[in-house]
Amino acid sequence: MYFKDVKPKVIVICGPTALGKTSTAIHLAQHFDGEIIGADSMQIYKYMDIGTAKPTLDEQARVKHHMIDVIDPDEHFDARKYATLSREKVTELHGQKIIPFVVGGTGLYIKALFHGLFKTEASDSDIRSRLKAELQARGSVYLYQRLCRQDPDTAKKIHPNDTYRIMRALEVYALTGKPLAKLHQTHGFKDSPFVVLKIGLHIHREILYERINKRVEIMINSGFVNEVKQLLEMGYSPELKSMQSIGYRHIVNFIEGRCTWEETVRTLKRDTRRYAKRQMTWFNADPEVIWKEPESVEDIKGLIKKFLQGEKRYI
Repeated sequence: MYFKDVKPKVIVICGPTALGKTSTAIHLAQHFDGEIIGADSMQIYKYMDIGTAKPTLDEQARVKHHMIDVIDPDEHFDARKYATLSREKVTELHGQKIIPFVVGGTGLYIKALFHGLFKTEASDSDIRSRLKAELQARGSVYLYQRLCRQDPDTAKKIHPNDTYRIMRALEVYALTGKPLAKLHQTHGFKDSPFVVLKIGLHIHREILYERINKRVEIMINSGFVNEVKQLLEMGYSPELKSMQSIGYRHIVNFIEGRCTWEETVRTLKRDTRRYAKRQMTWFNADPEVIWKEPESVEDIKGLIKKFLQGEKRYI
């Protein structure tokens, strides 16, 4: 009866990093005989396991996972490509009468999956080359300050060191004369091929920050530095989008002698906490998200059961 609708039904488990989304989602997917589609912009990369908190092999054996280990760290991947591949997977699972659980903290990926992206494919190699030259000459802070002037709404969602997204937003502005945030707003993300239940996990901020600090220490003790060293030895440049992400850029700075170990750990914990705050800002802006604590798993099961049975009011 779960599969009689024309549109596939999809359950989303979202929220900030270090909250326990993976363990909660595995428990729920096992209960409802579902499979998990990852919605994490870093877990798509091969060889990047510890720093992305990728599901362990044991966890992947308990429930089948999709959209992890999709590409090499030097391959291009974006929200549009994610939407295409994950939509195909949702449709495939629906055809097999398997409940898809979309699990992760990358809000743009989740939005792209369910509502599409605006049609503008603005891209210009000359502008990109100029921006790269400015990055080399003046640094990311200079470009970020320009983005703050041209597109402050987008700048609020981007870390000042996220050079890839900064340059992308500046490129779109140079080509269209419009802020990226404005183009997103104009599009409206109306396309909706699925029926969706979005469950956001949340805990008190102080507890979340404690978990983040502990996760960083666990990653380090699990061999995070060696993982980054191996990536560098494999020939992956520190300038790659994947290597500029939280954690990896911090460890690279330590390996290359630009930071002490104490400063590396401190800034990694701080930047991860800041990232979690940005994630919460994103998901809090989505009125479709139903917020639950991770421990309320029985309540969540009840919501999912009512949703799958087609009840209009399942809150």
